[in-house]
Amino acid sequence: MDFIEQMNQLGPKLAASHNTVVTAESCTGGMIAEALTAIGGSTAWFDRAYITYSYESKREMLGVKEATIQKQGAVSQACVEEMVLGALQQSHANIAVACSGIAGPTGGSPDKPVGTVWMAWAKQGQELQSRCFHFDGDRQAVREQATQAALQGIEDLI
Repeated sequence: MDFIEQMNQLGPKLAASHNTVVTAESCTGGMIAEALTAIGGSTAWFDRAYITYSYESKREMLGVKEATIQKQGAVSQACVEEMVLGALQQSHANIAVACSGIAGPTGGSPDKPVGTVWMAWAKQGQELQSRCFHFDGDRQAVREQATQAALQGIEDLI
């Protein structure tokens, strides 16, 4: 399923349920936000995006703790959970999604190989959810799979 097709299904659900979304993205570099705004009417469900590729931007824009990055790494459950909560707090949205991962082709390690992506979703009034994915393929494929998983997670929240 391409993003347009996915958003043709998700967009009306977001609009009908009066939900608005904020993204906090690292490895996808804004691809989730692009998908969320790919069809007309997205002003009804999209608030803003944070593209926090560097450690500094994660700390400065989203309030990720230095200790989290030092102890757990940027590609970790703790980091994406702090990212998603920071995005929700810094926006007017009631749903947030965050991702941080290793899209490749380099940067992987034995414990975090290329294709490892941590994601978190939060909706005001609900328990935060997070999950680790291991995607296959080249850099573009990893980023696209992460975006599809992010959108599916949003749909699951509503």
